[in-house]
Amino acid sequence: QVQVAESGGGSVQAGESLRLSCKLSKEVFNRSAMFWYRQTPAKERERVAGFAADGKVSYLDSVRGRFTISRDDPQGAIYLQMNRLNPDDTGVYFCNAVAVYDNYQKSYWGLGTQVNVSS
Repeated sequence: QVQVAESGGGSVQAGESLRLSCKLSKEVFNRSAMFWYRQTPAKERERVAGFAADGKVSYLDSVRGRFTISRDDPQGAIYLQMNRLNPDDTGVYFCNAVAVYDNYQKSYWGLGTQVNVSS
């Protein structure tokens, strides 16, 4: 069973920052594209940022310039530095690993970490 563990959520005021962490086994991490998603009651789950399989970095338009995704390959971890948070960033943030095996791929999800931003 692959475990994906997020941490770092919390409650902050608008304008403040949070840093999310996601760790999983190195064996899976090394074969995975890695993404951050978020879920709010008003929206479907949306991809916030990620590293594609080719290493290309992407961001949701509404977070570009405020959020930065990074990775620590030896640790099998990715991070999401979130600056200038606003109430629209409130939600449950999930880490997703899409692992590529010989002839199939498999998606792994963490349980999520709650981010609350008050105005």
